[in-house]
Amino acid sequence: MAERRSAAGEALGRVSEWADGHLGLLRSLSAGLAAAGLLLLARSVRLTTKFTNAVDIPVEFIEKNVKLRGKIHHVTEKGLEVEHIPITIPIVTSIQRKWQSKGLLLVRLAGVELAPSGVVWLQKELKPSQMVWFQLLGREDLALECRVLVNKGRFLSVCLNEEILRQGLGRTARIEGLHHDSRLYWKLHKRLLRAELKALKKNKGIWQEESFSERVRDRISNNKCVQTLKQFVNWLRSY
Repeated sequence: MAERRSAAGEALGRVSEWADGHLGLLRSLSAGLAAAGLLLLARSVRLTTKFTNAVDIPVEFIEKNVKLRGKIHHVTEKGLEVEHIPITIPIVTSIQRKWQSKGLLLVRLAGVELAPSGVVWLQKELKPSQMVWFQLLGREDLALECRVLVNKGRFLSVCLNEEILRQGLGRTARIEGLHHDSRLYWKLHKRLLRAELKALKKNKGIWQEESFSERVRDRISNNKCVQTLKQFVNWLRSY
């Protein structure tokens, strides 16, 4: 029994000596295995993948209404051109950059029909390279229907979809990609309608223009000369 213990102790001592002598190799192996494990995990859930095309985004991301982070490049009549900024993980991100392609995502404000003045407002408000969060609600062709959030301070974020309507720079529209009978659809749609109602009550933006034109039409129709002219035209027609 004593001999067995002595042999086991000697073997353990040799293993320890070898481990001490090859400590750098063991650390490199463990780091490599950890990086490989993280890479497999990241690729499986697509956490660190940089999306450069709307069709590359997994269907489950849209179905689960995942929020992605991005950097504004351009504001056009078609929507926001955004560079997707994925989650960064040490080692994994540096490896993935080698095969990631370049490209911008076309992000549209879901549930909003932008007026031309709304595009101008966005171009002034959104600075190049400004960071935004966009929640995936739907996908149509090469465009993403999203709820876009901009940070306005440490603890405050503004929803651009609602802010556009609150400023009277657009109208509410159908939220593409969401089912009409879903809770999320009606939750977001109600918020958009409330924002539009605020602009309507205050006659802001397009609602001010419409109310002004309505007043002009009313004054013209109530003018005595116009009424006399209408009567004369109706008399000629009947005659």
